[in-house]
Amino acid sequence: MIIDDCKALNEIKMELTGHIIPFWSALKDEENGGFYGFMNNALELDKKADKGVILHARILWFYSKAYITLKDEMLKEYAFHAFEFMKNHCIDYEKGGVYWMLDHKGRPVDTMKHTYNIAFCIYALSCYYNAFGDRFALDLAYKLFTDIEENTLDEYGYREAFSRDWQLIDNEALSENGLKADKTMNTVLHLIEAYTELLKADRSERVEERLRFLLSQMSDIIYDADTDALRVFFDEKFGLVGDIHSFGHDIEATWLTDRACKVIGDAALIEKFRQINVRIARNIQKLAIDTDGAMKNERENDKIDATRVWWVQAEAVVGFINAYQNSNDEAFLKTAKGVWDYIRDNVVDKREGGEWFSELEADGTPREYKEQVGPWKCPYHNGRMCLEVIARGVEL
Repeated sequence: MIIDDCKALNEIKMELTGHIIPFWSALKDEENGGFYGFMNNALELDKKADKGVILHARILWFYSKAYITLKDEMLKEYAFHAFEFMKNHCIDYEKGGVYWMLDHKGRPVDTMKHTYNIAFCIYALSCYYNAFGDRFALDLAYKLFTDIEENTLDEYGYREAFSRDWQLIDNEALSENGLKADKTMNTVLHLIEAYTELLKADRSERVEERLRFLLSQMSDIIYDADTDALRVFFDEKFGLVGDIHSFGHDIEATWLTDRACKVIGDAALIEKFRQINVRIARNIQKLAIDTDGAMKNERENDKIDATRVWWVQAEAVVGFINAYQNSNDEAFLKTAKGVWDYIRDNVVDKREGGEWFSELEADGTPREYKEQVGPWKCPYHNGRMCLEVIARGVEL
């Protein structure tokens, strides 16, 4: 289908190859390994900033997936560089799991173990194996899978935050809005993502069984059929904590859970989530798309946060394309096009040396205090958006 002047697909390809990849490639730390950990919005690079393990897992995933999609040999070099840093610095070989934060030389400065963080390393290592066939990477992914399964489960699901030796601690890293959550939709979602990639790499019955369990939590506990929204924060028994609706996570979850079902290959499960996810996408389209085409951020109680967050915009493009492919409703495609137009005109930093602004006010003004590179600001969401649009081949 063709909408408008048929430029968006090429624009998105060029954003990936001409902007996002060169930006992150320039952050390669040749002296200490990995990639530099922080750049502020004034585009000042701090070469001695701490290096987040989540950041490096996402960079490893990004270059591996970009190689699978683009087959550019240059990308292999950066993926290998990221893999070497993860292998040599991020993984706690003595006590299991991965560290939370390293200094600029790759030494642990925060040894917290977090299920969400370990999930991203599984995701990255599995994708690296899928790209390059390195068996050691797959072995490490299985090691981390075992660490999660043996150390984090209780009778209700996956616990999240631990000390280095796996003693439960407060889940501050994934709690927000003044709320403390023992379990989160976010961790369940990204365990689904990680186990999907691991299942693609090696058709393990154990991995499939755990992935099915996580999908059942998503459909039976986290998804609210009365509101067509995902619940966000929970206590240890999955009792609801707070009244939050995260628009970005809802639209991201629609396509990640679809993908998980398709990798499993269960037709009934695929159809079940197709129906759920089209309903979620319609709800987000109604509640969160603003008049300028951008996605609002979230609702807390009766207050709407209309901040334009970089990753929320990126996930909206993929999620609404996925909804169109699941429903043939062209309104979803138009919504995806509107979000991309907003990204192109406002979120992409057109200054020399910039990438994407992290956050913008509702009027499109970038928030100067937000970083362009940091523990959470990475090429995962926006790079993945580009790769998904290219792979799906849907013209906006």
